[in-house]
Amino acid sequence: MTAVAVVLAVVAGGAYGAEALSDHGRRQLPGPAAAPSAQTVKVKQTDLSDSQTLSGVLGFDAPVTVKGTGKGVISRLPAAGSAVSRGKPLYWVDDEPVTVFFGDTPFFRPLEKAGTTGRDVTVLVENLQALGYELGPRPRQSAGTGGAAAGTGTELTTGVLDALKRWQHDTGRKETGTLDPGRAVVLSGPSRVDTVSAQLGDPATEEVLGLTSQEKTVTVKIDAGSAGSVHRGDKVTITLPDAKNVPGKVESVSTTVQGKADDGTGDAAASTPTLQVKVRPTHSADVAKLDAASVQVAFTAETRKNVLVVPVGALLALSEGGYALQRPGGKLVGVETGLFARGLVEVSGAGVKEGDVVVTAS
Repeated sequence: MTAVAVVLAVVAGGAYGAEALSDHGRRQLPGPAAAPSAQTVKVKQTDLSDSQTLSGVLGFDAPVTVKGTGKGVISRLPAAGSAVSRGKPLYWVDDEPVTVFFGDTPFFRPLEKAGTTGRDVTVLVENLQALGYELGPRPRQSAGTGGAAAGTGTELTTGVLDALKRWQHDTGRKETGTLDPGRAVVLSGPSRVDTVSAQLGDPATEEVLGLTSQEKTVTVKIDAGSAGSVHRGDKVTITLPDAKNVPGKVESVSTTVQGKADDGTGDAAASTPTLQVKVRPTHSADVAKLDAASVQVAFTAETRKNVLVVPVGALLALSEGGYALQRPGGKLVGVETGLFARGLVEVSGAGVKEGDVVVTAS
């Protein structure tokens, strides 16, 4: 009997121990995964802008070459970086200054005889007036008598010729009352000497120097497919190398496409078609210390004022079409979507207002 009792006790103890071990094992197993906690956000009212930021290069425009005219040799040249202003010498020929005038027609003949008319006379008249010289009775506009080259322009009067003499006297020139085309160069506006190609002693008819605008611009290449969103006059933000943001404006959008679409041949020469955009800083002083630099330009294509926005992850696509927002309790509220930008989306609808709490996946 004792043996039997011992055996029963052992069996019972083994059964109890097995149950205890089983309970211990179950306690060590991980429980079922908990449902992820829903993230929530509030519907906000703000301005939403669709923008893109592209790399650009700050610098001066490509230089325009100035070629001399007339007889003589170059006897003095400006330094690279020099400012070019109206009424000031640009370079010297036979030790006489070649003066800068502003306009759109070069001097192509001597201006010395009253009664001559043409656009070149107009340039002389406008520059003498801009330099502060009285011209007497206002020169009249008339059809030129110098052929097609002269075209419609201004008449050269004795008052203009007298003013020319006074200007020659005031600037230390010979008072001839004649403007020799070899002693004046007509430019489109204030400029800067970028390069000097001539050497002292070269003939006056050589290429003398290269000029750029005095103001710097930023050149940006933009995908031709999205260039329609960029327009002349658009305001932009330029980020300089020191991370400073300065305002700018689109000056021009090229109509010439550069590059070509990938034709699938793997040709390394194939590239995305682009257009060149010129951006000018609003304040030249902002970039005065930089001659050239890589910058970033932010273009804003569209701005929506005072609209309701949520993260894009808060949108739920409905099986019947359209979108909805979900309340924390599970209720769905249908919305209309507007502008998508910077991970946010514009929403509207009768059931949504600023401050509403909605579920979002991001």
